[in-house]
Amino acid sequence: MNTLTNDNDWDIEITAKSSIFDLNLKDLWHYRDLLLLFVRRDFVSFYKQTILGPIWFFVQPVITILFYTLVFGNLAGIPVDGLPKPLFYLAGTIVWNYFSECLTKTSTVFRDSAGLLGKVYFPRLIMPLSVVLSNLIKFGVQFILFLILYVFYWSKGSDINPNAILMMLPLLIVMIAALGLGFGMIISAVTTKYRDLAFIVSFGVPLLMYTTTVIYPLSIVEIKYPAYSWLIKFNPVTAIIETFRYGFLGRGAFSWQLMGYSLITTLIILLTGTIIFNRVEKNFVDTV
Repeated sequence: MNTLTNDNDWDIEITAKSSIFDLNLKDLWHYRDLLLLFVRRDFVSFYKQTILGPIWFFVQPVITILFYTLVFGNLAGIPVDGLPKPLFYLAGTIVWNYFSECLTKTSTVFRDSAGLLGKVYFPRLIMPLSVVLSNLIKFGVQFILFLILYVFYWSKGSDINPNAILMMLPLLIVMIAALGLGFGMIISAVTTKYRDLAFIVSFGVPLLMYTTTVIYPLSIVEIKYPAYSWLIKFNPVTAIIETFRYGFLGRGAFSWQLMGYSLITTLIILLTGTIIFNRVEKNFVDTV
């Protein structure tokens, strides 16, 4: 029996060096079952031994929009383009929550999974991808809450005007996931050497929310504070939130130019994050 094996007979080859653009995407498909296993693990373990369980998916945004309505809507009196305040805040909150959860949890992948990653081989990109997919379930549940509130105000005759732009929802979800994934992988790679960045992320991401239009419309910034509107538009999440609101509610500063900028920025950040992540994962065990 011939025991010699040709190189072409191996399905996976693990090497120390590879091209900077070799992302090993084919390996991700081979390990798709492991990806689904990680998603299930994240979903089950997070709410294990809790009384309310997945109901927390609803509790968090409900408490948030009640707080925003009281503080920013009633006390501060910030206009919301004539829309029902809870619906306006919920539209921005569920999009922002998905982005921030993907970013913060992906940014700690190397640190949180160092023991596993140092012992077993599998495509490391599976870890951040599992974070994005598990948080997509949370987004889906909160989106159902948005639809329930949407139908409620629609039945009450509120001035809500959905339009064809809402058909862009799948693209918006992919963009917000890609942004969180790209930023998270960049931060995760850098924090293997510089742990200080992890502390910056912990308080910086909540502050970053105020440079998006979660609690105020872009139109009010352009009217009252035109000198700062460029800063709000510079944040690629702004275009996604404004497009989401415009499609479902008929109000928002939607423009193809702003969406084009956000899409290009998203692609650049995702590609950069994937390349950096792949380069660092080969030797992160020595520094983490």
